[in-house]
Amino acid sequence: MYWAIQALIERYTLPEMGELWTDTYKFKTWLQVEIAVCEAKAELGEIPADAVAEIKAKANFDVDRILEIEAEVRHDMIAFLTNVNEYVGDVGRYIHLGLTSSDVLDTALALQLVASLNLIVECLEQLIQAIRYQAQQHRYTVMIGRSHGIHAEPITFGFKLAGWLAEILRHRDRLVNLRQHIAVGKISGAVGTYANTDPRVEAIACQKLGLDPDMASTQVISRDRHGEFVQQFALLGASLERFAVEIRNLQRTDVLEVEEFFAKGQKGSSAMPHKRNPIRSERLSGMARILRGHAIAALENMALWHERDISHSSVERIILPDTCILTHFMLHEMTHLVKHLLVYPENMKRNLNRYGGVIFSQRVMLTLVEKGTSREDAYSIVQSCAHQAWNQPGGNFRELISQDSQVQSQLTPDEIEDCFNPQHHFRHLDEIYQRLGI
Repeated sequence: MYWAIQALIERYTLPEMGELWTDTYKFKTWLQVEIAVCEAKAELGEIPADAVAEIKAKANFDVDRILEIEAEVRHDMIAFLTNVNEYVGDVGRYIHLGLTSSDVLDTALALQLVASLNLIVECLEQLIQAIRYQAQQHRYTVMIGRSHGIHAEPITFGFKLAGWLAEILRHRDRLVNLRQHIAVGKISGAVGTYANTDPRVEAIACQKLGLDPDMASTQVISRDRHGEFVQQFALLGASLERFAVEIRNLQRTDVLEVEEFFAKGQKGSSAMPHKRNPIRSERLSGMARILRGHAIAALENMALWHERDISHSSVERIILPDTCILTHFMLHEMTHLVKHLLVYPENMKRNLNRYGGVIFSQRVMLTLVEKGTSREDAYSIVQSCAHQAWNQPGGNFRELISQDSQVQSQLTPDEIEDCFNPQHHFRHLDEIYQRLGI
C-alpha cells in the first residue's frame, strides 16, 4: 500500500474503513471469490464436492509470505495463489481453474467498494440526522440571506439548513442507486468470452457473493462503473465543501453568526492567542479538491486498450482507497461540525438590522406598487432612500422611507411599519419543512 494512503488511514480513518483497504482484507476478498467459484463449479458437477470442502477447511494466506513471493514472481495474483496452495495442498489444483486474474481482482474489488459504500451511507445517515436536528432547532432563528455576498432579504438559519438537508438527501438516493451499478462481478475468462468457464459458474458465484454478473465484460469490468463511483463521492465532497465554505464565511470576525466549536485547551495560532480559526471547515475544503482530482483520474481510466490493459490498475490502487477514506473522514468531520456548531442569534439580528432595515426595500417597493405607484417610480423612490442609508454612519433606511413625502402620500405609518416585519418572508416556511418531513 502506498505510503500516502497508509498515512491517511493512520491519521484520519476510523478503524472500520481503514480495515477495508488493508492487504489482509483485500486477500480475504480474493479468497472469498475463489471459493465461491469452486462452490459454483461443484454445484454444476465440474469439480468434486469433497475437494471444495477440503479447500474451504484448509484455505488460508499469509500477507508477508505473499509479498515475499511477489517480490520474486512480480505478479500479485500468482503470489497469492502460490501461498494459498501452500495451505491447501493437492486440491489446490481446482482453485482458479479456467479463470484469469481480473476475474478475481475485479469481482473482489466490487466487494470492497460495496462494503465501503455501505459505511459511507451509514455515515451519511448520521449527518442527515445532525442537519435535521439543527434545522428544527433554528427553524425561526432569523438571519440575513445574502446574494453575491451582499445582504439580500431575511431568511432563517433553519431554512439555510433545510437546503443542506435536501441536498444530502439527494446524495443518499444517488448512493443507494450507485450500489447496484458497482455491485457487479465477472467470471468470464481472459477476454470475457467464457471460453473456459460456463456462464452459469459466474451466475452462481456472483449470487453467493451478493453481486450481479456483468452484462458484457471484456477481460475486465468496464471502468465506467468505477468512474461513476468516484464521481459520486466527489459530488458528495463538493456539497460538504459548500457547507464548509458557508460556515467559514459566517464565522468571519465581521459577521460571526456561527462558529466552529472551540474545545478547551485548543489553540488557534502560534502567534496570536485570540484566534479561533475554522480549521475543520478549511480541512474539508482542501479534501474536496482531492476528491475532484480523483474523479478526473477515474474518467481517464475508462479508455483501456482493446479488451484490457493495466494502465488503470496503478491509478486505482491510489484513488479508490483514497476516495473512500477521505469521504468517510469528511462525513465524520462535517457531522461533528454540525452537531457542535455554535450559533449566535444576536449577531444575526445585529447584522439583519444594519442600515435601518435596508433589506426590506423590495417589500416597500411592492407595497407602493400595490397602492398604484408605477414599478419604475416605486423602484426609484426606494433605491434613492436605500443608497442614502447604505454604508453611511448611522444610515437608517426606515427613517428615510418614513420621511419621504412620496411614500407618505401613498402609505400610512402602520403600512410602512408592516413593510419591515420579517415574518412576511416566512409565510411559506412550514411548507418547505413539510416537504422535507421536518
